[in-house]
Amino acid sequence: MKPEYELLARRSILLSSAPKEVADAVLSKAHVRDFNRGATIFLQGERANAIYIVVDGWVKLYRIAPNGAEAVVSVFTKGASFGEAVAFHNDVYPVAAEAVTDCTLVRIEADSLLRQIRGNPDFAISILSASFAHLHHLIGQVEALKAQTGAQRVAEFLLELAPCERGGCEVILPYDKVLIAGRLGMKPESLSRAFARLKEQGVSIRQNLAMISDVAALRDYVEEDPALAWARA
Repeated sequence: MKPEYELLARRSILLSSAPKEVADAVLSKAHVRDFNRGATIFLQGERANAIYIVVDGWVKLYRIAPNGAEAVVSVFTKGASFGEAVAFHNDVYPVAAEAVTDCTLVRIEADSLLRQIRGNPDFAISILSASFAHLHHLIGQVEALKAQTGAQRVAEFLLELAPCERGGCEVILPYDKVLIAGRLGMKPESLSRAFARLKEQGVSIRQNLAMISDVAALRDYVEEDPALAWARA
């Protein structure tokens, strides 16, 4: 395992609060896996026997509805872990995972983590922390769907990727617009309309690049009453 991958894995929510000897033992049994863009990592309904930490690239989790529609549950990048909760129950994955870009993952067998938990119960706190972080993230997504306009959700997404806190900056869209729409609970055509509305907020889009003229002003727009945003729209 490359030193930078090991460092990212140790800093992940899953292992950041684990005792050093536990993290050492877990990572000594872990494997690094490379996936090409579009490759399946695991399928919905497949037996859950591993946890993954992203050390490079992007991964999406999604569900297939009975009518065949795809619902994007979440998208993860460097330092994020996924698959914790179900892997410890010997259950099946409730979602599928796919490489959005070429990516590199650290695969940790669930049995390896379970042995460490039995030998060091304090390590269970790390697992609970990771599960809570995922739950908190999902609650945030639901709140955004209920309390923000589509344009506000897109603006918040851009701010999460923005490399600066104030002034103007450029944001590289990390994956295609269809996935961005799915991640934000929107249709692709709704995403296009949201991008058009954000022009009034100093945001312009050119292919996979978003130019923000004033990060602070865009943040104010995200935080304002949705009724005002709807009124302007």
